[in-house]
Amino acid sequence: MVPFRGTFDHTLDAKNRLTVPARYRAALAEGVVLAMPVDLKPCVGVWRPEEYERYTRRALAELPPLSPRLTELERFFYGSSHDAELDSAGRIMIPGFLGEHATLVKEVVVVGVGDRLELWAKDTWNEHRSALLSGVAEVTARVDAAA
Repeated sequence: MVPFRGTFDHTLDAKNRLTVPARYRAALAEGVVLAMPVDLKPCVGVWRPEEYERYTRRALAELPPLSPRLTELERFFYGSSHDAELDSAGRIMIPGFLGEHATLVKEVVVVGVGDRLELWAKDTWNEHRSALLSGVAEVTARVDAAA
């Protein structure tokens, strides 16, 4: 599978549809799963269905079958996700509850994150990106100091 990379500026249309970057349409042609990320960052994850299943299975695998924590995580993973198809123009419809979680209105940044894409409101992404870059600088400085 091709990893998702890059950052792309896009817009939602009046019907809450997002045009998927052309380079990823073939990889998502079999459908997508739209979901909240487990870290609850204000974005929407876009996975290939088999990748989302792997993601959820890994997260749930360590919990005992009768654990209330397992039940809660199942509610989160399956209740906070939505199956979708790309239309003939390469667009996906963003369900209202996910768009609200990520405060997606018009300007959207599509970010490649390896096994998935993330959809961020442009202003939220710009704020998060600053924190992300300073965090990466801090981590790499620690690695250098340890060497």
